[in-house]
Amino acid sequence: MQTNELNRDTLRRLAELRPERGKVVSLYMSLDPKEFATPQARTTQVHSLLDDGARRVKELDGLSHDDRKGVDADLVELREFLEGDDFVPEGAHGIAAFRSSQADLFELIRLPRPVTPRIFIDDSPLIEPLAEMVSAGNWALLLLSRRTARLLRGSPSRLDEMREFRERVRGESDEGSRAIDQRSVDAEVKDHVTNAAEELHTRFRRRPFDRLLVGCSAELWPGLESRLHADLARRLAGRFDVEVERSSPQQVLEAAAPVMEEDDRRREREALDRMAAGLGAGGHGAAGLDETLAMLTERRVETLLFEEGFSAPGVVCGSCGWIGTEGASCPVDGSELEQRDDVIESAVELALEQAAEIVVVHHHDDLGTRGSIGAVLRF
Repeated sequence: MQTNELNRDTLRRLAELRPERGKVVSLYMSLDPKEFATPQARTTQVHSLLDDGARRVKELDGLSHDDRKGVDADLVELREFLEGDDFVPEGAHGIAAFRSSQADLFELIRLPRPVTPRIFIDDSPLIEPLAEMVSAGNWALLLLSRRTARLLRGSPSRLDEMREFRERVRGESDEGSRAIDQRSVDAEVKDHVTNAAEELHTRFRRRPFDRLLVGCSAELWPGLESRLHADLARRLAGRFDVEVERSSPQQVLEAAAPVMEEDDRRREREALDRMAAGLGAGGHGAAGLDETLAMLTERRVETLLFEEGFSAPGVVCGSCGWIGTEGASCPVDGSELEQRDDVIESAVELALEQAAEIVVVHHHDDLGTRGSIGAVLRF
């Protein structure tokens, strides 16, 4: 079992996975403490999911004997793992597990927020539920006072503190010591700010993030902002006020939430405006399901936008990857098309394969009159 962090690279790798043999079991499990706080509640959820998976196997048409045996074995392995001692769900609000013995795939992804429990058996992993979480961004929050530097990472749903990232300023840490020359203390504070900015950049290079938010006083802000590396400055969403030294990760998240939401609104607005400006003959925009799927098939999409919760039936060519809303045979190679209850899953996969950005629209209603889906095009 391989455990990975949810990020764009992980999502893109899963989107490109097409095993030559066998099926992939995708299982989504919620760890919402309001519903699944106890081991018994989690066990009941596991039983329900895997029983549903067993029913789905029986309903699959055209499954070979070897493929059926493989999926049955995969369901047994998932049950044993999720009910075993090696499964430690603490720290996650949801789990995505992908298993295909015939493709040598067994991967677990810890999720930053609860998901709707579901199980899916198909030729590739089900990744659409992950797209919205990645769309929300991978955040880093630097908290800085004259005494302390702290780093938290996560999403607008959850933050975790990087415990090893801490620095204290000599002299400032001892309230009882006032004999230290003030100029020396001020110099140490400047060094402290510089060190925090440099260490943050080092962490970024090791493990990149999408957006940066800083919690510090107005006094420290100009000095820190001027010391941020260009890589960090490009990802900076702004500053917010927070009690740096005593706030829990949840309290930090509550203080940062308005700035994070405003940043999300602004990012959505910019993408929607770019799409709208490009609509029309020869433009760099597309709107509506048919046109957007056509642009995805032509690999012209830079940013895929769709409304939260949007789904639509469609068809997919298992041979060349063509996707559309209807048809019996592929217009590219003549292969028989496969029906999909939700073609948006295939659209997301195709977008990720061409390194397109995914924007799940929550805050604006522009797409409501344009078929709930659209795209910014590269050319």
